[in-house]
Amino acid sequence: MIPSDLWRRRSDCDDPTYSEDLRERALARYEAGETIRAIGEAFCISPSCVSKWRKLKQETGALTPGQIGGHKKPVLSGEPGTWLADRVRRERFTLRGLVAELAERGVKADRRAVWVFVRAQGLSLKKTLRAAEQDRPDVARKH
Repeated sequence: MIPSDLWRRRSDCDDPTYSEDLRERALARYEAGETIRAIGEAFCISPSCVSKWRKLKQETGALTPGQIGGHKKPVLSGEPGTWLADRVRRERFTLRGLVAELAERGVKADRRAVWVFVRAQGLSLKKTLRAAEQDRPDVARKH
């Protein structure tokens, strides 16, 4: 059976359901000398919440929770996206090569992001009908 006090605990201290008022009251009790564990029990919150709120207050000077979720702008939009669209239509490419070229231009993107972009452009990576290596003498001798 699960102890009843575990039902009251919450794991995510940045949960927006914890009001700034609660955060301020918890820190006021901490500054008055109460232990973090006692504050956690009094407010039915995890003691780590009090520790994290104390750190947040020290670092930012406020107890406002951070943003949760939201839309993240794609890395390969705007100027890097325009350059990449032109680049993939001009000549042959590999995903690793494109990632390296983007890095040279100061754009940090991983292979997955480049792959998604290439697919959105209606392109795909396809092997040639006949591999160019077969024309090399050392490879031709093996067959």
